[in-house]
Amino acid sequence: MKTSIATVSLSGDLAEKLRAIAAAGFDGVEIFEADFLAFDETPRAVGAMVRDAGLEITLFQPFRDFEGLPEPQRQLAFDRAERKFDVMGELGTELMLVCSNVSPLSLGGIDRAAADFRELGERAARRGIRVGYEALAWGRHIHDHRDAWEIVRRADHPNIGLILDSFHTLARKIDVASIRSIPADKIFIVQLADAPMVEMDLLYWSRHFRNMPGEGGLPVVDFMRAVAATGYAGPLSLEIFNDQFRGASPRSIAVDGHRSLINLMDQVSRDEPGNRIAVPVMPPRVEVKGVEFVEFATNDTEAAALGGIFALLGFEEAAQHRSKKVTLYRQGEINLLINTEPRGLAHSSFVTHGASAYAICLRVENAADTVKRSEALDAEIYEQPVASGELVIPAIRGLGGSLLYFIDETSELGTLWQTDFLPVSTSDAPPSRLTRIDHIAQTMNYEDMLSWLLFYGSIFKTSKTPMLDVVDPSGLVRSQVIENDSGSFRLTLNGAENHRTLAGYFIAETFGAGVQHIAFAADDIFAAADAVAAGGLDALAISANYYDDLAARFGFDPARIEAMRARNILYDRDEGGEFFQFYTPVLGSGFFLEIVERRGDYAGYGASNAPFRIAAQKRGLRPPTIPRL
Repeated sequence: MKTSIATVSLSGDLAEKLRAIAAAGFDGVEIFEADFLAFDETPRAVGAMVRDAGLEITLFQPFRDFEGLPEPQRQLAFDRAERKFDVMGELGTELMLVCSNVSPLSLGGIDRAAADFRELGERAARRGIRVGYEALAWGRHIHDHRDAWEIVRRADHPNIGLILDSFHTLARKIDVASIRSIPADKIFIVQLADAPMVEMDLLYWSRHFRNMPGEGGLPVVDFMRAVAATGYAGPLSLEIFNDQFRGASPRSIAVDGHRSLINLMDQVSRDEPGNRIAVPVMPPRVEVKGVEFVEFATNDTEAAALGGIFALLGFEEAAQHRSKKVTLYRQGEINLLINTEPRGLAHSSFVTHGASAYAICLRVENAADTVKRSEALDAEIYEQPVASGELVIPAIRGLGGSLLYFIDETSELGTLWQTDFLPVSTSDAPPSRLTRIDHIAQTMNYEDMLSWLLFYGSIFKTSKTPMLDVVDPSGLVRSQVIENDSGSFRLTLNGAENHRTLAGYFIAETFGAGVQHIAFAADDIFAAADAVAAGGLDALAISANYYDDLAARFGFDPARIEAMRARNILYDRDEGGEFFQFYTPVLGSGFFLEIVERRGDYAGYGASNAPFRIAAQKRGLRPPTIPRL
């Protein structure tokens, strides 16, 4: 099945858009008329540009306010259509979109509209052109694809067909099952868009907030399942109106678009066996069993400070890499690596971003299959040389140029710690207070959040929670969680809208997006807090006012409040259970660590505590008692 995208979805002039669309791997392009009119080349030259880029023009659009007009406006509409047919002939395309009439002059009536389209079909046939009719969600008389289909059916002309757009159907909550009875040969093209689930004017929602399938909350997969059931095998095209996308890199948005279509087709092909959707052969979405390690890039000087902080948290120096300057710190199931290699990607990351968590390794069912799926979804594969006898750990490029490694337990990758590392002889290891990585928080510019939600959601078997607004004293941070059902893989993605927030400060100080904090799970957070304090690391100091309010909200007895206040432990509760958390102070450039305990089936991340945590962190940025990383 061919993939396509409308030029209106991207920023730049028409030439820039075509280059980005071709580079992303699309087969075709919808030419949005405004993009064509603003471009200073002839229709014939534009058509040549499209073909030279290896693309075809799947659609010329939109043609507005056509059907159901009184005279003389009706004749003028046909005259306009003839002129557009001339342009299409020069461009070298044969399909035009007519969207349902919004003019106050339009008269309505199914038969009147059908008669207009029958005549338009006759004119189009003489030019070798087809016309597709689309129901706008805000159309004056026609705003439902079922009514649009009835007009096409009554027009009964081979050159007149239906155009289905997921946004227009789903925004009005129209039953997608009605699509299944439409003959496939009468569906001329399918346009796809997602959108966040918000209540607002349909036109404004459509013009400013559409996004790629998988980035929003509309049931686009259900819509596409219904389309697939018809036997439709024509182009799938993206038509995305989004203010952020119009200001972003056309290349990155085009890559996101192509990834979204491949992922959507893959989902539907698995759900609707026997349909005619042809997709790249790839393994299914990947189940993550856990975080195997987090790797920090730094230099020798800052590695000592970082290792000291790990020691204060109860980690022991457990092993040294056989051939690289990489040290393993371990506690419970948590593995942290400090890489001080003077060359390679880790060194480049340190030079660019400073000391940072530049790589994450995920434990998966099959590492090779994970890479295959990632590559099919346009992820960038990363390979680096290794010494003889050492493991080649498959990896892809991740957020901000970082790395995502993959290991499994069914191949030699399961012997990583025995093969690539030599144990370090130590005295008796301290008892483990921290057991595993609960979640990892990645921070980025807000306009990049949708890209990374799509990236993770298309590769890994995860779901996303609703977006939250986290209040920073200096502005809002948008936060959304990617997680799997077992809780073995949790990422909180935080989008900063300005550099005065703590999240924005982190991006500015580290020159890019990355891991801002890591949360470690504890079985007994009070014992963990006492052990950390005994080691000499003070927890982030929380305002006394917070605990006075906590006592009032939850009715805690004074002894329990005092126990939390003395250890700077924050608290949250939901219908499933309880959540306790405390933080280190900011360790430099906005990075910090968190310790949490979940009791029962608590499902959140302590979001209600974020404003108090952020305020405390901003009060004590880079305290002198804590080594700066």
